[in-house]
Amino acid sequence: EQPIFSTRAHVFQIDPNTKKNWVPTSKHAVTVSYFYDSTRNVYRIISLDGSKAIINSTITPNMTFTKTSQKFGQWADSRANTVYGLGFSSEHHLSKFAEKFQEFKEAARLAKEKSQEKMELTSTPSQESAGGDIQSPLTPESINGTDDERATPEVTQNSEPRAEPTQNALPFTHSSTISKHWEAELATLKGNNAKLTAALLESTANVKQWKQQLAAYQEEAERLHKRVSQ
Repeated sequence: EQPIFSTRAHVFQIDPNTKKNWVPTSKHAVTVSYFYDSTRNVYRIISLDGSKAIINSTITPNMTFTKTSQKFGQWADSRANTVYGLGFSSEHHLSKFAEKFQEFKEAARLAKEKSQEKMELTSTPSQESAGGDIQSPLTPESINGTDDERATPEVTQNSEPRAEPTQNALPFTHSSTISKHWEAELATLKGNNAKLTAALLESTANVKQWKQQLAAYQEEAERLHKRVSQ
């Protein structure tokens, strides 16, 4: 992945308990970057606070970045099950970030459409030979057909040279590549999920600590107020 646009902002996440209040996940302004993964054709927003990932959000076509004030914007990430908020130093920086979000969101939409078109083309032969038992288009078997489907129907239905099937169906070696690709993506998602879970637990612990400190301050203030009254 390569960074294609970076800016600085204060990072927030919605409180997982109330779903209303913002919880700061960075003590100061940090670098927030758009990354592009050319191997998977995926755009992501990533921000690190030290070695901890406080934003790891994959941009999808149905995401929306909303400006809620002149210097603050937010978007919801259903995969991370949270809402991210960014506070910028100026309206210009917010507008620039919003423009890039829209640009990469459109690029993600086009990439998804192209991917679906390829899957439809490559899954058509296996669907015809399956005899009504159509599998999910996301599995390598449905893209290339099972071993039996690749061997039997092509011989029995068509005795001519196999030029047409090889044009419409992916070779077996490519199937292995796709399978490895999905396994690698799954491993990446598991790793990201573990990082986000750890970050969420740390944020929750910080909130509890702040509440305890606030209660102690309030108690001290009441005690001093009573002394002053006396």
